Amino acid sequence: MNDVYAFIKAEKTTHHVALLCRLLKVARSSFYAWLAGEQARAARRAVDDALAHEITVLHIASRCTYGVPRIHAELRRLDRRVNRKRVERIMRERDITGVTRRTSAGR
Repeated sequence: MNDVYAFIKAEKTTHHVALLCRLLKVARSSFYAWLAGEQARAARRAVDDALAHEITVLHIASRCTYGVPRIHAELRRLDRRVNRKRVERIMRERDITGVTRRTSAGR
């Protein structure tokens, strides 16, 4: 849906927004709501990038072994209040993975 709204934003200089919304079968109010939230999304993206930098520094300091639980614990130890799921999402999006211990077979 974001692609549709981005297309409307790009083409609104040449065509009316109402016409574009009608052709693409989206509500005009939804387009304007998406447009109003653009600044908030950009701010959240900037905060996520800063957090990703911190996560990367901690991950490299751990010799690339720490996964989500330990990275989250380190951030908490540094008085950085952040949700574990957010850490997990950021690490997944940027392909930052920890080392998993192998289980011994036959025990």
